Amino acid sequence: MSDDRIRYQPDPSVVTALKTPRILTREVLAGLVVALALIPEAISFSIIAGVDPKVGLFSSFIMAVTIAFTGGRPAMISAATGAVALVIAPVARDYGMDYFIATVLLAGVLQIVLAVCGVAKLMRFIPRSVMVGFVNSLAILIFIAQLPHLIDVPWLVYPLVAVGLVILVVLPKITHVVPAPLVAIVIVTAIVVVFAMQVPTVGDQGELPRSLPELFIPNVPLTWDTLAIIAPFALAMALVGLMESLMTAKLVDDVTDTHSNKTRESWGQGVANIVSGFFGGMGGCAMIGQTMINVKASGARTRISTFLAGVFLLILIVVLGDVVAIIPMAALVAVMVMVCVGTFDWHSIKPSTLRRMPKSETTVMVITVAVVVATHNLAIGVIAGVFVASVMFVRRVAHLINVQREVTDHDGVPVAHYTVEGQLLFASSNDLTTLFDYADDPDRVIIDLTRSHVWDASTVAALDAIETKYARHGKTAEFVGMNEHTTAFHTRLTGALGGGD
Repeated sequence: MSDDRIRYQPDPSVVTALKTPRILTREVLAGLVVALALIPEAISFSIIAGVDPKVGLFSSFIMAVTIAFTGGRPAMISAATGAVALVIAPVARDYGMDYFIATVLLAGVLQIVLAVCGVAKLMRFIPRSVMVGFVNSLAILIFIAQLPHLIDVPWLVYPLVAVGLVILVVLPKITHVVPAPLVAIVIVTAIVVVFAMQVPTVGDQGELPRSLPELFIPNVPLTWDTLAIIAPFALAMALVGLMESLMTAKLVDDVTDTHSNKTRESWGQGVANIVSGFFGGMGGCAMIGQTMINVKASGARTRISTFLAGVFLLILIVVLGDVVAIIPMAALVAVMVMVCVGTFDWHSIKPSTLRRMPKSETTVMVITVAVVVATHNLAIGVIAGVFVASVMFVRRVAHLINVQREVTDHDGVPVAHYTVEGQLLFASSNDLTTLFDYADDPDRVIIDLTRSHVWDASTVAALDAIETKYARHGKTAEFVGMNEHTTAFHTRLTGALGGGD
């Protein structure tokens, strides 16, 4: 077995789960809970995208089932999402359903291309502070999404939510045989039905479909004009979907202490979007809230839960639509509120943590949260966080350079000896030329780079400039102590960058 196969080996595997009744029961019940939580979300995202509710519901079913086979992160839930809905909503509004589906299909193709190009490897450049900000902003967004169900509603909603929260907090301390979210949904629904309470239900969110999804081939002309219309939206959808999916996969890795194949997850998302598009779905990406319900609240660990979430979703909306419609939104709100509490990194905002943490790290986290909450777009927030973190890193590195000067006699001849310490790149090397005493140095100057490293062409240009300045004063500058990389880099570029002052 290859190293990658070993590294990404799921634990437990699907075969193990199928042979172990306890694990299989957990996976089945987790899938059912996720399916129930998907329904109101999918309807809401369909409204955001400006399409019929069945488009989001069918898309969630198809994506969950497809990603269960193609995805690289077991137990992660993919379905219709708000981030994707926001990106492609203008297409449905301005060009109609055929162009909308064509956009989804092209986005899937682009995701596969990006996966082949190694986009998943960029995850290593996301700092921990951005990841913490991502998690915290996610929790805040999930909570904000529940507010419409808690504001200007019948007063009975509040005690029902309280009952659901009590069950979700207490039951896990007693038993893990049945997922607490499922128990909360059943009990709160039973209370509403028995006492005939008039409270908002899932059925109030939108009409549930009564038929199976059908094959949909978009009727658009295969011209450059069509490509010009859909390509910008498709690329945006592909990037947003991949970023949110890969960040979610990394989060699940941390929660479960396992590895996942991010490249497979990337092209798996593309395949899922293509299949979704061909069945008239709006596409999507990983759903962080439902994934946390599946992995953290319900304890699922295999692809079985993801697959069954899609299957149960289809059964619930097509076969048991009338039953699902009576589920009170208060029950689902309680589940999502607990997801918020469990997702938020409370340790990151403890006073003791904030005192120990560098201000730059805290700043990056806060900026990530602020941008995500302001834009309601996790991808934009992550990009902003990475940008700020990069600027702050470069700024720190720029101040770590140090130049020491010493004049010694070599056989009665004075020699200026400079020792340069630190990482030399554009941010630090721009000021490097100002740290030498060109006029007062003796005729021979030795610049020791043993404790430094040259990273870019800007530094080679700076070294050339230093050599040129000494030459103008009739003096010779000699660079010594370069490591192998610096020597090769300097040799290749020196004298070829326009040299001078």
